[in-house]
Amino acid sequence: MLNYIKPKNLIQIINKSQKFVFIVFILILILGLVEALILSPEDYKQSDSVRIMYVHVPAAWISLGIFSLISVLSFGIIIFKNKDFSLITKSLAPSGFVFNIIALVTGSIWGKPTWGTWWAWDARITSMLLLAIFYLMFILSWRIVGTEDKAVKLSSYIAIFGVINVPIIKFSVDWWSTLHQPASINLLKETSIHSSMLLPLGIMTAAFALFSLLIFLMKYNTELIKIKNKGLDRL
Repeated sequence: MLNYIKPKNLIQIINKSQKFVFIVFILILILGLVEALILSPEDYKQSDSVRIMYVHVPAAWISLGIFSLISVLSFGIIIFKNKDFSLITKSLAPSGFVFNIIALVTGSIWGKPTWGTWWAWDARITSMLLLAIFYLMFILSWRIVGTEDKAVKLSSYIAIFGVINVPIIKFSVDWWSTLHQPASINLLKETSIHSSMLLPLGIMTAAFALFSLLIFLMKYNTELIKIKNKGLDRL
């Protein structure tokens, strides 16, 4: 379908969408910060340091979700030879990488008062670091590979191979003995986290999702401008 959409028309749509997404993001972020920093209770063991969770957990979720989406689209590129998806995956990767780094940094900050160390080579932390490496390899493949066709193929294979790490991250706390506690939120079982903490966690996740969408739209818009400057009338 993208083959029949002119870049200049998409640019206009995206410019309008960016403004709307930005406004909604700011409103949701303010609400989330109020809930997370003021209204939510402190933890009886971790005290106020638990509030790092409202940044750490959503950042990890978003980075995992984006990489999973990139991998699915990469399958479409390889199997169905749909190169239109490559523009989307290329535009998604920066925000996923940013949230991956945020998750690692906030996890390290949270780990110091909780575990007594900034870093530990346990399964969850190591697999998240590996995810960041896959993100970096994906982004660099577009910069160091000479031709666009080769960059599309290489980045797609990196994403497809890297998605193996996603379930490892998810189930690492169940498969191995780690410093991380088992999942507190489970869609199939009763959630162990209290609603007073679950609400700000959900709001901050929504805010981060909107921010990642905003970064995607900005990056996608930049790629469309490049196509337009090349004199191409279609994607």
